[in-house]
Amino acid sequence: MTDTDITDERTDDASTAADERDPLFARIPRRDFMKAGAATGALTGLAGCTSLLSSEENATAAADVDASVPPGEHDEYYGFLSGGHSGEIRIYGIPSMRQLMRIPVFNRESARGYGFDDETRGMLEDAGGYTWGDTHHPRVSQTDNDYDGRWAFVNDKANGRMARIDLKYFETDAIVDVPNQQGTHGACCMLPDTKYVFGVGEFRVPMPNDGRDLDDPEKYTSTIAAIDPETMNVEWEVLVDGNMDNGDGGKNGRWFFATGYNSESAVTESGMSESDTDWVKAFDVPAIEEAVEAGEYEEIGGVPVVDGTRDSSLNEGDRSLVRYLDVSKSPHGVSVTPDGKYAIASGKLDPTCSVIDIEALGEVDDPNEAVVGRPSLGMGPLHTAYDGRGHAYTTLFIDSQVVKWDIEAAVEADAESEDPVVEKIDVHYNPGHLIAAESYTAEPAGDWLISLNKLSKDRFLPVGPVHPENDQLIYIGDDDAGMELVKDTPAYAEPHDASIVHKSKLEPASTYDPADLELDPVGVDDVDIQREDGRVDVKMTSQRNQFGFEDITVREGDEVTITVTNIETTADLLHSLAIPEHDVNIKLAPQETRKVTFTADEPGVYWMYCAFFCSALHLEMRSRLLVEPAE
Repeated sequence: MTDTDITDERTDDASTAADERDPLFARIPRRDFMKAGAATGALTGLAGCTSLLSSEENATAAADVDASVPPGEHDEYYGFLSGGHSGEIRIYGIPSMRQLMRIPVFNRESARGYGFDDETRGMLEDAGGYTWGDTHHPRVSQTDNDYDGRWAFVNDKANGRMARIDLKYFETDAIVDVPNQQGTHGACCMLPDTKYVFGVGEFRVPMPNDGRDLDDPEKYTSTIAAIDPETMNVEWEVLVDGNMDNGDGGKNGRWFFATGYNSESAVTESGMSESDTDWVKAFDVPAIEEAVEAGEYEEIGGVPVVDGTRDSSLNEGDRSLVRYLDVSKSPHGVSVTPDGKYAIASGKLDPTCSVIDIEALGEVDDPNEAVVGRPSLGMGPLHTAYDGRGHAYTTLFIDSQVVKWDIEAAVEADAESEDPVVEKIDVHYNPGHLIAAESYTAEPAGDWLISLNKLSKDRFLPVGPVHPENDQLIYIGDDDAGMELVKDTPAYAEPHDASIVHKSKLEPASTYDPADLELDPVGVDDVDIQREDGRVDVKMTSQRNQFGFEDITVREGDEVTITVTNIETTADLLHSLAIPEHDVNIKLAPQETRKVTFTADEPGVYWMYCAFFCSALHLEMRSRLLVEPAE
């Protein structure tokens, strides 16, 4: 018997059990779906290529959509896109799809001096000291279920961290290394008022992970972490069965949802694929808070950890802390509809999505009774966004399409019906996430949608074996004309998710307010050098063409701290302080103060210079660091 035969036999048994438990699970056998997916994957070079033969009508319709933004004019929306392995957030203007800025989060970045000054270097070191990160899910803070312009949050899928970005200055101002998590996959806000930011832990490990139970996967668990957005402290965590994937919060402050896979508690791909079903986990947040308040937790890694596994005594009685809903195997994305009525989980290995009635979830004895719809959408559904007109838009990874479907029609239709599908559009190629304008709020704008595609293949000039990815702008504002592909935009690997915020909801500063900075600004009268016991403390200014000192003399072995303020008041006049031989490169925007500490460990002459072209005498803007030999 082959491995495939063994897997099929196990799958048949699991499928039969699932069918007996819930007749809605009687659908295409998973092995048939997987075979179809494998065949499609073998032809992935052709996936979605039907649009290359699109009708002239569609081409004309797309041309009628005006996505141009002339020189000197501004976009309507900000797009916050994850940068993946670059560890950054990328800011796009929408609909132009122009990249406006890159915000370093988990990786050092020289243009903004991020990780080179004392403050940001210390922030990265205190959050684990990792050398790289993987940003996945940018989420913007909300008040009353609408964007409030305060912060953006993003997770580090690689290292189990969560970061906060200050949207006044568009820079990272806090990072927390989440205890008890390896791989924080989801990042979502507790709404309506961003009470928590949830980190969804993916990888299962022993708790605590201190060498016990090394090879007993049945005792591994994963957690969700509730993080206070003001302090960025982890307030509590909840243990669950199985791995977790993505998450989203309800709109009324009670429920948080996470998809999960590996209900088998396995550690290999074959073991994780035995069952036909997995779970959506619904967390009753007020009930969890009550358990924490009552002391019904174990402190692990310095935080209260509540047992939300299925056999936990806290999941008995009338109000379980975590409700486990059976859904198709390995669900991926989950998102809550704008009206807060439904949570929709995508099947990934099944052509259906599961529509969960949130109000019913707190009332039914069997949580599976809250699953009120399972429309059949296509091959490989991953993520869903909304237009505010009752439509959902779901990426189909294998079909290389975005499918538009009617949510209420899916609730009314028979399970696995294709009737709720309104239309499909080809994308290029293999889309993962997608996002519609303001889709995570209670009132989506309903005009623009971006499909973040994993492959681009023939869409751009060849640049070697590492191809760009492809973010595609789609117009969804005309239900009669249908979805219209407007633009391709190459993206550096590997973006994941995004949020789109109307420009009216953000008020970025054009210069720094010194009162917002931790460091006291250095004025012209404050320029000074202090020496004491092998330490040199330098305070100086920078302005067009000059630093506060022409020369700074220290001795070999001195610990040197330089605090610099850019005293320019004109917006967009950046300076920096670069001393390459000492790995110093700090950025200084107008009215910004930064501090850097290093050891002058080699005698010699070292030029300090401005690395931003700031004036006609930019090249002359320099000073000498003179390091005298030690006696």
